[in-house]
Amino acid sequence: MPNAIKLYHVALSGHAHRVQLMLSLLQLPTELITVDLAKGEHKTPAFLALNPFGQVPVLDDNGTVLSDSNAILVYLAKTYGTGSWKPQDPLTEARIQRWLSVAAGQLAYGPAAARLVTVFGAAFNADEVINRAHALLKVMDSELASSPYLAGPEPTIADVANYSYIAHAPEGNVSLQDYPHVRAWLQRIEALPGFVAMPRTAAGLQAH
Repeated sequence: MPNAIKLYHVALSGHAHRVQLMLSLLQLPTELITVDLAKGEHKTPAFLALNPFGQVPVLDDNGTVLSDSNAILVYLAKTYGTGSWKPQDPLTEARIQRWLSVAAGQLAYGPAAARLVTVFGAAFNADEVINRAHALLKVMDSELASSPYLAGPEPTIADVANYSYIAHAPEGNVSLQDYPHVRAWLQRIEALPGFVAMPRTAAGLQAH
């Protein structure tokens, strides 16, 4: 039996949560190691040796060290996912890549940024990032009207990459009220065997 995979994380980071969720969905033994950002632990030489960018998450799979949450999802799916989380046919693979790009782009600078304002006090323009979030949600809702998951009929790493910040969008004052297909998609993911939630924060629309 291999040793547990180490995940250096922060409990309220959606980037870290997507990796924790993937590890749990794959039922992989995991040791969670909390990085204290407030104390600057992510800028210490020891942590920078793991990730020179000084960011969580970092995965240590028995000596194989990886950073960047989407890159880690690809690695975990291809190493442990028996093909189901990242199918190899070109069209599905392209669809997955599209949504990984969204997770690093429109999601990061929309719902994720809006949540950073309320939960972490980030200095983004709240109206701007909330508007970006709704522009993304409109597209997602439209596409999920005809497909149960983002890249097709089965869940893939595309869904895992986008789930955390969409589920927690209300914390950044982004309402999901007008997006029934997105809400149904969130429920489908939450019903998957091995699903693990990210802690909720009493911020934004969640404060009441």
